[in-house]
Amino acid sequence: MTDNRPILFKNAALLDVVAGETRPNRNVLVKDGAIAAISPDAIDAPEAEAIDLQGRILMPGLCDAHVHVTAVTANFPELMAMSPFYVSARAGDVMAGMLDRGFTTVRDAGGADFGLARAVTEGSIEGPRILYCGHALSQTGGHGDMRSPGQQTLEQCFCCAGMGHICDGVSEVRRAAREEIRRGATHIKIMASGGVSSPTDRITSTQFSDEEINAIVQEAEAAQIPVIAHAYTARAVNRALKLGVFSIEHGNLIDEESVRLFKAHEAWLVPTLSTYQALVKEGEKAGMAADLVAKTYEVLDAGIKALEMAYKGGVNIAFGTDLLGIMHRHQCNEFTIRGAVCSPADVIRQATCNAAKLFGMAGKIGQVAEGFLADLIVVDGDPVADLSLLATPEKSLKLVMKEGRVLRRAA
Repeated sequence: MTDNRPILFKNAALLDVVAGETRPNRNVLVKDGAIAAISPDAIDAPEAEAIDLQGRILMPGLCDAHVHVTAVTANFPELMAMSPFYVSARAGDVMAGMLDRGFTTVRDAGGADFGLARAVTEGSIEGPRILYCGHALSQTGGHGDMRSPGQQTLEQCFCCAGMGHICDGVSEVRRAAREEIRRGATHIKIMASGGVSSPTDRITSTQFSDEEINAIVQEAEAAQIPVIAHAYTARAVNRALKLGVFSIEHGNLIDEESVRLFKAHEAWLVPTLSTYQALVKEGEKAGMAADLVAKTYEVLDAGIKALEMAYKGGVNIAFGTDLLGIMHRHQCNEFTIRGAVCSPADVIRQATCNAAKLFGMAGKIGQVAEGFLADLIVVDGDPVADLSLLATPEKSLKLVMKEGRVLRRAA
């Protein structure tokens, strides 16, 4: 990590992600972790390190709205038996890889906590900024309950290395939500339907009662943070939206009523399409049981159709991946998948300014603008013209900056 002295980017092609247009011949001064000045004219800053971009693209750092940085394996029973110290060390490798790909802010959907986020903030671990929920709230036998049918104890489900907090009934879910809020959660996650990796539920099931979800939403609203929900089917998604959930994760099996509800409630959809392709190809190698990998086929093809339906319907959409274990390296494949449905400019918005809005950070990140945090990447080529550049960061990514510090720099 370099020091935090001022940096002056010269001859930058600034990507205005909101407009989807490039502003050539811009000079950008970064000072005290923020963007201090942008001008087509020379900026007088003799104290700054000058970096001549020679016309390369300067754009906001990328955001991933659905990650699991502590998912160092796709074998969840094994993960829950691991020492949390070991998991944290391995999570450092996961987050370093995200920086290598240009991601400077991520929203963790289960696993990361205040300690990991603090370690990143303080620089003890190198990684993107972490927004975290702690443990995702799950009913018994829900998507956060990783016990096999024959396992009777709850012990593992509350392990620090696990991702789920099992709670049943209004009083228990209130207490669970309050506990995650006490630990500094930036959002609360609930499991509102079955999922691929959980061994005892069905993808088509709904989870938690209306009363339980209402209680969780009330606690989150009291703390002024949003509730996000793992949900696949239209039945689960539509119910969650009606009950006040702000962000739906996955949503592969939504319908036209879902689109109407997203818009009526100004809610968000975070598709995670790259994880299904990765699971089909590498799920077993990554440690997931074969019968769980087989559940992927129930949602694999539907995810593209759902994205197309939501995109054409004007739903708020953000970029997410949900990758696990060795599959984290496929994070940028999400750009390729979405590019088959959405325009390159819109995919870029989903991973920048849209995600910033979802995170409640629209005035801080997601754009190259004066006063914003200096979370920036330099790309050799225009991703609006060729989205594949973001899918191949090992070739096209030349610099990664987070809060004014250069963390990655190509030779």
